[in-house]
Amino acid sequence: MTISRLMDDALALVAPKDLSRRAFVRSSVGTGFAAATLPIMAQTVVQTTAAGLDAGEVNIPAGNFNMPAYRAVRAGVKNAPVVLVVSEIFGVHEHIADVVRRFAHLGYCAIAPELFVRQGDAGNYAEIGKLIAEVISQVPDAQVMTDLDACVAWAGQQGMDTKRLAITGFCWGGRITWLYAAHQPAVKAGVAWYGRLEGDVSKLNPVHPVSVVGHLRGPVLGLYGGKDAGIPLHSTVRMKAALARGSAPAKASKFVVYPDAPHAFHADYRPSYRAEAAQDGWARCLRWFQAQGVA
Repeated sequence: MTISRLMDDALALVAPKDLSRRAFVRSSVGTGFAAATLPIMAQTVVQTTAAGLDAGEVNIPAGNFNMPAYRAVRAGVKNAPVVLVVSEIFGVHEHIADVVRRFAHLGYCAIAPELFVRQGDAGNYAEIGKLIAEVISQVPDAQVMTDLDACVAWAGQQGMDTKRLAITGFCWGGRITWLYAAHQPAVKAGVAWYGRLEGDVSKLNPVHPVSVVGHLRGPVLGLYGGKDAGIPLHSTVRMKAALARGSAPAKASKFVVYPDAPHAFHADYRPSYRAEAAQDGWARCLRWFQAQGVA
């Protein structure tokens, strides 16, 4: 059975939710920071201007739902390569929007969709445990795959080059990066930042990255921290072994582990930020996309 079929079966088991725009109560996508991350560092390290960009919130049709997303691309540019940016569990806040703008200044059309909005507003939760229990754990992988497909279709309708398609994601979004690279045939490259690789299966999460390596459509670069308490090194060892047995894109995939880096080392607004690992990872991400023809 294919990963797409597993995702479709999982989505069919989910009860319909309220799909009105009222389900998303934050004032603007890509602004502020999630309550669960407060207080943030006194000053974020990277602050990227929107000058010269078409940047801001857009609504992307996803079935019968208009999904909010933060999008940035150089002003007036068409036929740009597309990169999907998948957020942490905290949704599309200012840091994720900043990452989107960084890609846009480099010539990409970058899109960060709010993938949790049907289940709730991740930005309003002050307790991470409650956020995970009430929102994140209720989000079916099948829904996420369909929403990301909708982003790709929308980008094509805007005149962007979806034949040059990449995806990157952080934490929760790192796991999704692996899954989407196995789901979407058009994906040329993925970069997964400290995303979970294995775990218990459920109706909403029927597969995990370690079990889909044989379906990868484009190679994935995994960027992980050696001191990540949530992703033990033996998990990356098993993933590497699975990749070595997988398809050509799986065999072409690669891991970089930063020995002294914790989880969320790229998040420059949090104490977990590690400048050296974050900057090296960003440079590797850009080179990876270029090497796979997504530039």
